[in-house]
Amino acid sequence: MVAADAGWWIASYLAGSLPTGLVVGRMRGVDLRKAGSGNIGATNAGRVLGRPFFALVFALDFLKSFVPTLLALRRDPVPDGVAAPLLALGCGVAAVVGHVFSVFLRFRGGKGVATASGVFFALAWAPALCALAAWWVVYRTTRWVSLASLAAAVVLPLACWLLPKLGVVVAKEVRWAALVVGALILVRHKSNIGRLLRGEEPRSGLPQSR
Repeated sequence: MVAADAGWWIASYLAGSLPTGLVVGRMRGVDLRKAGSGNIGATNAGRVLGRPFFALVFALDFLKSFVPTLLALRRDPVPDGVAAPLLALGCGVAAVVGHVFSVFLRFRGGKGVATASGVFFALAWAPALCALAAWWVVYRTTRWVSLASLAAAVVLPLACWLLPKLGVVVAKEVRWAALVVGALILVRHKSNIGRLLRGEEPRSGLPQSR
């Protein structure tokens, strides 16, 4: 590994650390950490600021991992450097870690769903599409964003491991990364799981606009 490889991963962590939801909220005069659920992610942004801001924050959180992962995949070979697929995987995981443990927020952050989506749509679009489909079906059925996110976090690694049996190419490293990222998302939703079990979790509740 060369220093440039570490630089890619550090830059990706910093990109993932950017608290886009917090920035968007402050542009509207709201600190998302003190409103709604207190989370800086797309769901809370949508509930507090209005549905268009759910889409905006989700897109920004998606792009801050998708872009560095895709750029790393297309990097020209470097002597003694990490192969592009492994470099890209490291960039993606670093961005997710940055989002969840942001250096700009004293190592606190969001729950990682949108940022993880960006990584796997860049690395393995077929499993990512399966996870998106699971999210959509569960959300449309239950109106619980948290339950839909949990479903996606479970389906993603399952799809990464099962789709190769159908001839879909998914690198082994990506499969293991999907397990790790999926587990991280489940852990980050611990409080949501508790509320779901107690019947206290709010439904979507996203206003049309504000």
